[in-house]
Amino acid sequence: MLHAANWRPYTRLVLLLSLVLPAYTIWPFSPKRFAGNAFLGAGPMGVDDDGNIIAFGDFNGDQFLDLLGLASDRQTLSVYLWDHEEYTFRKSAVFRHPQRVYNVIPGDFTQDGRLDLLVLSQAASASQLAIQLYRAQSGGGFELYPISSPPSVMAQPIPMDMNGDLKIDLFGTAPGSNSQFKVWDNAWNASQKNSPIFNLVDPKFNGAQCTLSNPHSNAAVDLNGDCLADIFLVCDDLSSASKYFQIWVNNKDDGFMLAQLGRLPKGTQSISFADMDRDGTIDMVFATCSSVSSSGVGSNCYINIAYNQQLPLCASTTDSGLRNGKQVCRPPEQLCTADPDFRFDLSERSDNDAFVRVPLADIFPSNSPSLLVMDTTQSPALPVPLKLGDANQDGFPDILAIIVTGSGSQASRMPQLAMSEPCGAGVAGCGRTGKGRRGWSLVKKGIEPLKSIRDARTVAFFDMDEDGSLDIMVQRTGTQGEGHILFVQNNFYYDAFFLKAIVLNGACGSSVCKDANTSAQYHPYGVSYSGATYKYTVLDTSGRRSAAAVAQLPQTAYHALLTPYSYFGLGRTNNYIENLFVGSTKHSNHYINMEGVIPNSKVVIVPPLEDNEAWRRELYLRPGEWIPWVTLTVIATLGILAAIVIVLHLNEKREDELERRRASHHINFDAL
Repeated sequence: MLHAANWRPYTRLVLLLSLVLPAYTIWPFSPKRFAGNAFLGAGPMGVDDDGNIIAFGDFNGDQFLDLLGLASDRQTLSVYLWDHEEYTFRKSAVFRHPQRVYNVIPGDFTQDGRLDLLVLSQAASASQLAIQLYRAQSGGGFELYPISSPPSVMAQPIPMDMNGDLKIDLFGTAPGSNSQFKVWDNAWNASQKNSPIFNLVDPKFNGAQCTLSNPHSNAAVDLNGDCLADIFLVCDDLSSASKYFQIWVNNKDDGFMLAQLGRLPKGTQSISFADMDRDGTIDMVFATCSSVSSSGVGSNCYINIAYNQQLPLCASTTDSGLRNGKQVCRPPEQLCTADPDFRFDLSERSDNDAFVRVPLADIFPSNSPSLLVMDTTQSPALPVPLKLGDANQDGFPDILAIIVTGSGSQASRMPQLAMSEPCGAGVAGCGRTGKGRRGWSLVKKGIEPLKSIRDARTVAFFDMDEDGSLDIMVQRTGTQGEGHILFVQNNFYYDAFFLKAIVLNGACGSSVCKDANTSAQYHPYGVSYSGATYKYTVLDTSGRRSAAAVAQLPQTAYHALLTPYSYFGLGRTNNYIENLFVGSTKHSNHYINMEGVIPNSKVVIVPPLEDNEAWRRELYLRPGEWIPWVTLTVIATLGILAAIVIVLHLNEKREDELERRRASHHINFDAL
């Protein structure tokens, strides 16, 4: 029998457990996977390839982003599917292409709602690209034998719906065409045995065509403001070593018309597209460097922003925008009105505020910083563009770049993030006066995983686990001994909102597809459709109205690593999205206006294949971390109100009983 003194340690243990265990028992929320407001290293997340990730896509249609990897042998392709429950990527389909792979374009080329793989690889001729399609199989995986199509020159073609039927075509140049543009017209017919995937045709292009650069920054993106994707091309000037750009406006059935061409600054690198100043137009962002070393490092570099000059947004909803019979602004309900006078002015005049050049050292201050512009670990070398994404959800895209310091084997290649912010004194990009459209500030705190990297070769924004924040994927050379890939979780909790949207290609217009072999049903969410456009207006907390434009998958060539959905921050707003204009590549009724869209949600839009059908829209709300707290608050409030009602009811009942008793003892003197 234990003495009383011997019971004291057990008594303390029981008391401690009685205080701790109930707290864990009644706590209704699971612990956070990542703790701390910062960018946190998440490791390789199940990706074991020593090669590189070449494309994003939703391969199993579960609305979670998956990866496509290319092994170091440059022939083996692997699909990594995201496992939401285990919070990691799982290797799925693996197959080997017989030739050296240069690029892979995921897309629903057969328009059956499944994601196929278009492989661009080495052809029999060293100056040509072989184009072959691996069709997606029912139940997962791909057909063993690909469908071949006419080859391309080494300047990679881009996917684009050229004729308005919502089928993915290709645009580029074919061998022997004397640099004339060609379209690989989608000719797939599921009911035809041995149907070709493409027919090579001459497109309707009204204007002087050019020789496409290799590599290039060609894109399918709306540049004249009508919510219909145009064609942006980077061309070689054969009479000199310089480059210039062409913009071909989409006139639907009338084809494309050359709307503008302009000289690109000397040393121009890859061009990216985003609405940098949140005015409802797509701008150009690119780096220029005076020289590029054999290791792909640019010296004496500048960050350049060419703002798209179009009709601005009218300040009032009642303003028609007309002044003396001339349109001077766009009403909020007419965001998809084309501006035939749009233009990019890349001249370096002092009075040209539509073209801004910022020294690299102003945005990324360090000891003689350089910029990684080519990934020379690949053969041929791949361009490394500036990555644009709204990491803090304020509505303005931020810049992610790989900054190089030092030289030779001691060179450090570190990913760095610069946030967009309003102009002011001392803000990089705002000039001496502190005035301008937007400035930039380097993120210094909360990015320890990025600071520790010295061997980065490419970076990309994407939303891991679809939680509503832009995360970062860093691909590495492996010389640092810490693997070839690192995922960085964006764990900042901002009091701002976001919206994700994806336009599908019209496959299975009811949004439910039926497998022809098994009669199983599936949703056509993973189609990777290029050319969609979004424009929206929103009111901030001060009541100021602003507009923004976002493009869906405008670029796919040279491992562009853009997501198949569009992500845009809404900033701090206490209201619904007033107008969300969604544009497709259809030639009739190519856009719709959605009103009152709820922030922090994902919108899926299915344009109809036939003109007499209606657009289909689906809205998915993200269960935020605040929902359990709101539920708990509502339950607690209802409990308190119920207690108050019960107490008041009991008090009233007691008063009624006392009054009844007093009445029973009352003597009726009149009766006496």
